[in-house]
Amino acid sequence: MSKFLGIDTSNYTTSVCLYDDISDTVVQKRKLLPVTKGELGLRQSDAVFHHTQQLPVLIEELFRECKCDVSEIKAVGASFSPRKMQGSYMPCFTVGSCVARILGSTLNIPIYELSHQQGHIAAALYSTKRLDLLKKRFLAFHVSGGTTDALLVNDSNSDDILPVKLVGKTLDLNAGQLVDRVGLMLSCNFPCGKELEQLALQCDSIVKAKPTIKGTDCCLSGVENICEKALKDENSKSYVAALCLKYIEESLFKMTENILGIYGDMPVIFAGGVMSNYIIRNNLTNKLSCTFCEPQFSTDNACGIAVLTSILSSKSEL
Repeated sequence: MSKFLGIDTSNYTTSVCLYDDISDTVVQKRKLLPVTKGELGLRQSDAVFHHTQQLPVLIEELFRECKCDVSEIKAVGASFSPRKMQGSYMPCFTVGSCVARILGSTLNIPIYELSHQQGHIAAALYSTKRLDLLKKRFLAFHVSGGTTDALLVNDSNSDDILPVKLVGKTLDLNAGQLVDRVGLMLSCNFPCGKELEQLALQCDSIVKAKPTIKGTDCCLSGVENICEKALKDENSKSYVAALCLKYIEESLFKMTENILGIYGDMPVIFAGGVMSNYIIRNNLTNKLSCTFCEPQFSTDNACGIAVLTSILSSKSEL
């Protein structure tokens, strides 16, 4: 039996995962980093500190639950950077990468350096049973607090796994940042995604949005001001929450339309924490032929890293 360990230490979540390539199953443990009430995120130094506290505990819990012998682990992978590109770096990822290196050298097993973004895309493919797309051309959206990217995947002859080309992006604020800023405006707890969604589900008004689209890119910073004005005009909190999500939904819809118009029809996958939102998922599914990462795999997790580690390990043995 072979198992593959994935580690991801993102800006807000510590996560570890064991992937069994025989049963095609995963077991994962993750924990949000603590954020002081009313604060909009964490400093990187605080994120690093909390990861160093949480990661050993989660690994112990994972091994105990799986009753895993270390001899069963054939390779370890970790998110070494936010994106797979030159200069992409965040200190929080050094915690997971260092632990991966220690485990790899101690157990004498291969270590694979992956990006947080590759992990999100792979988690989406795994959760939707579309790992066949690893060898096909497709469009992937990675929408989170740190990213609002539209990525053309496998469009080159690169030997890298999941090579991407950035074909659309936010020109200012990320969708997840917008959710959290509007959420705090409405007295939600950070991270605000779940509470903002619950508020929006209470809205019984028709909500319309005219997103700012420039080619295949979007602008989201103005939406914060629009939501603030709507609240000052004595609209309900539920309406303001729904308005925020409607702008994100319409922005992604228009970006997708424009990108497919340029690059042709292809499968479309949505991944990232913002894409766990039921309202956005439901409305975009009605408008587009697209696939969404399952909610439990949309937020930051190490599942995709573990799965990619298994695939890379198999390739190296050929």
